[in-house]
Amino acid sequence: MKKIIILFLLAFQLATAQETHFTELDTIYGAYTPERAWWDLNYYHLDVEVDPKEKSLDGSVLIQYTVLETHDVMQIELQKPLEIERIMQQGAELDYSVKGFSYFIHLTEEQKPGEVNELKVYYSGVPHESTNPPWSGGITWSKDENGNPFVASSCQGDGPSIWWPCKDHPKDEVDSVLISVTVPEDLMDVSNGRLRGIDENTDGTRTFHWFVGSPINHYGININVGDYVHFDEVYNGEKGELDCDYYVLRDNLEKAKVQFQQVPKMLDAFEHWFGPYPFYEDGFKLVEAPYLGMEHQSSVTYGNGYENGYRGSDLSGSGWGLKFDYIIIHEAGHEWFANNITYADVADMWIHESFTTYSENLYLDYHFGKEASSEYVLGMRSSIVNDGPIIGKYGVDQEGSRDMYFKGANILHTLRQIVNDDEKWREVLRGLNKEFYHQTVTTQEVEAFINDQIKVDLTSFFDQYLRDYRIPIFSYRIHDGNLMYKYDNVVPGFGMPIRLIQGEDEIWLDDASTRWQSIPLEGEFEVDPNFYVASFNLTGD
Repeated sequence: MKKIIILFLLAFQLATAQETHFTELDTIYGAYTPERAWWDLNYYHLDVEVDPKEKSLDGSVLIQYTVLETHDVMQIELQKPLEIERIMQQGAELDYSVKGFSYFIHLTEEQKPGEVNELKVYYSGVPHESTNPPWSGGITWSKDENGNPFVASSCQGDGPSIWWPCKDHPKDEVDSVLISVTVPEDLMDVSNGRLRGIDENTDGTRTFHWFVGSPINHYGININVGDYVHFDEVYNGEKGELDCDYYVLRDNLEKAKVQFQQVPKMLDAFEHWFGPYPFYEDGFKLVEAPYLGMEHQSSVTYGNGYENGYRGSDLSGSGWGLKFDYIIIHEAGHEWFANNITYADVADMWIHESFTTYSENLYLDYHFGKEASSEYVLGMRSSIVNDGPIIGKYGVDQEGSRDMYFKGANILHTLRQIVNDDEKWREVLRGLNKEFYHQTVTTQEVEAFINDQIKVDLTSFFDQYLRDYRIPIFSYRIHDGNLMYKYDNVVPGFGMPIRLIQGEDEIWLDDASTRWQSIPLEGEFEVDPNFYVASFNLTGD
């Protein structure tokens, strides 16, 4: 029966690995094109009026940039049905051409390397309405239980250009941004960073000005409009005092004061494992939203119903998932992996989701112990499908397999076993956040850093678990008091140390590879389940 299961697994993996075909527009949007590469983003001023009655936006974006090399065409994006009304630079209106939803702006002034220039884009319209936020991008136009407008943006998968014009590629994060949002006078907008001021306008509206002083990924910029009330606290962290601000719907204030007590616990755990919260200058906010939640930088959105688990359920089936509020822990974990360390291409989205799903495990480790964390992450394996590589195709805006969540967490859990030194593993995780502080990165850079830190060549490990989709099979047979073993179902040259458990003893096989090896071994044993591998006894015992 076991052999039948293994053969079925292999057939399923082969059947589900599909090749995707891409178009010219995929490349225009997904690649870091010459029209993007010649200029470096310095600053945005996003100034937008939100009209809940008409479900419309009307605004402008000032784009300030440094010229890296001479060029006369600039690429930005804005998605239909929103329209660009005009683009201005030094008093002149600029011409542009359009491919898909990419705008190629024809600059009239000579762009000289080293110069800091700016232009302003005016736009308006009824933006795409999200049908399944946050998984489908756009604006959510909702109402709270009292009939007040409850509006929010979410756009990771579809890109921020679904609601505002920008350089819509993750490689170039803007250094700072001012977000000015005008809303009806009885409502409040909450966006990223710190509130600089509120303008009381004469037309029955108010404008909220939020400033982000740290580099920020484009999809992390957000608006949240509602009948909010506010409370706060100060967390004494590794870098000093961190302002924690909470914005929730009026009727949910008391529930939020109880549920959000998990925020300092989250900060305790993640500052221990990952290093200081990356945005002390901008503060930390948790903001109620009309959808489940999202990792908007310094403005994490929350909609988990003020209960533990994922909408009240345990994704791991272990019971440990009900010990914390999934959205508070997971989405805040993204402040380190997604917002501090950001992928330079969406193909490397695993850097965001694998590490952050693994952060749930480390939260449990910190507060409930190592056994709890192990049971939780192993419980996630029932949701892994192994339908494709975790890394997507580069330059075409393609994410990898959704296994980047649960499988990704198990990959990192396996890597912790290989390191076999929890303090060293902690140094690796903290080192990543220090080495790539406020930067965009590639998988290759992350791999190289880990290899260097633990002094082990993990090239075949990463090739197997990130670029392939198969589960390694630890094949073995027992004969005359000897254990013979090797790996099957793996990339050429794969090798990975693995631990066997025999009673109270641990047996390390440091030389396990695709070639048969043997050691003397008597008695029953099991492959340590903390390693994400399948095992197959070729002797049939």
